[in-house]
Amino acid sequence: MLSRLAHTLMPAVGRLTVTTDPGTVLAPGSIIAANHTSFADPAVVLAALHRLDAEPVVMAAAGLWRIPVLGRALAREGHIPVHRRDRRAARCLDLAAAALDEGRLVLIYGEGGLPTRKDAAESAPSAFRTGLARLAERTGAPVVPVGQAGARRITSGNAVKQMAGLATAPLRRPALHVHIGTPILLGGDGAKGTEEAHSAVTAAWRTAAARLGEPSAPALSR
Repeated sequence: MLSRLAHTLMPAVGRLTVTTDPGTVLAPGSIIAANHTSFADPAVVLAALHRLDAEPVVMAAAGLWRIPVLGRALAREGHIPVHRRDRRAARCLDLAAAALDEGRLVLIYGEGGLPTRKDAAESAPSAFRTGLARLAERTGAPVVPVGQAGARRITSGNAVKQMAGLATAPLRRPALHVHIGTPILLGGDGAKGTEEAHSAVTAAWRTAAARLGEPSAPALSR
């Protein structure tokens, strides 16, 4: 439902284009790793993946499950709550591994959170946490790097700016782009795998940003 809803609503708030590396295939049981810059980018990425007939399980902040209607939808569709700094934190990797074993795609944000910058500019992904690499090492699943650019043009900044951005997006319809890179198999230990995943997602993001005419820039502050 979430993927179809994102696909249906996206044309109302932005002009989304999608590219892929030549020969890219989203094989069943793959990890999809994307950069995270805005509350809007999960919808952008889900809409892009829907165009490729891909509807992943999403690993997302557990607080979303406390929102009445959304929480029920997330639970019903098997999305995975991520509990940070909690004894339940390890459970999310167990659930993700099980979903991959069932042949489902799992969307994970390696940065583990949003940047704190207030403007709408694009910048490279921040350092990744180790969960992505640990999941890939545990399951042997390929990692599909995804870079999105433009979501900060929909929502960014403080709460007032975010609401204003969302309210005016149907009038502005900012350009958005998602680039899906070639799947990779992470090698070595957690630190090396984390760096490999970060480099691949950063490369995909640079392609997406370039399509929007956005300059490459350092990582966003956290």
